[in-house]
Amino acid sequence: MLDQIWSAQVNDSPLIATAIHDGHSIRPDAMEHIALDELGRLREEDPHTGCWAQVAPTRVIGVRSRFQVDLNRPRDKAVYRTPADAWGLSVWKGNPPEAIFDQSLAEYDAFYDAMQKLLSQMVQQHGRFVVFDLHTYNHRRGGPDGPLADPEGNPQVNIGTGTMNRQLAAPVVDAFIDSLRAFDFPGGKLDVRENVKFQGGNWPRWIHENFPESGIAIAIEFKKFFMDEWSGTPDLDAVEAIGAALRSTVPAVLDALKSDR
Repeated sequence: MLDQIWSAQVNDSPLIATAIHDGHSIRPDAMEHIALDELGRLREEDPHTGCWAQVAPTRVIGVRSRFQVDLNRPRDKAVYRTPADAWGLSVWKGNPPEAIFDQSLAEYDAFYDAMQKLLSQMVQQHGRFVVFDLHTYNHRRGGPDGPLADPEGNPQVNIGTGTMNRQLAAPVVDAFIDSLRAFDFPGGKLDVRENVKFQGGNWPRWIHENFPESGIAIAIEFKKFFMDEWSGTPDLDAVEAIGAALRSTVPAVLDALKSDR
């Protein structure tokens, strides 16, 4: 029996939010072989993205850790087998049975099969759809007291559009970026830039390959300025403010999608 590694809430709207790296738990049979401790896993996961996904009527949230299987990587890289696959981290104790990995890849396949059906349904109902692909990223890799990464190459919000036809998606993407930049964020307007740190992973790439005329998936990476990435402790006011900033973009994004038909 497959472990369903995502939860979905589907409503009648062309706006979808996904938080595929929000999950932290690991399937029990795989957990027996995991070498990383809980904080080590959390550091590379995307906490609070599941909360931010509430911005959209339809949302898909990962319920298992990316260390079980990574839905944002191509299938042949979706299981971290070596430290080179996982930021130099030793994920596994020894050599787990191959059946552990086979099960995880079957879960990966089930996710993409389900998303094919879900997004096809969105096309039937609305013609086109937008996905907010929500992620976070680290900027203090030198340790809890180490230096912050240079802001020049690490914006507070990185918008990844490298997997899409940027010209075709321009009205929607520009509406999103302009709205996010205009939001009155506590402490000053957000530093929102495009394709500086990341250009988008396998999930948005898959969407654009399978729905090239109807799907716009915006990869949204928030730098972990809203939390201590080493202890996992969040600044709850900043977490809520990011949610509000995302909500502020929705009217303009939906207007752009509707008018750009």
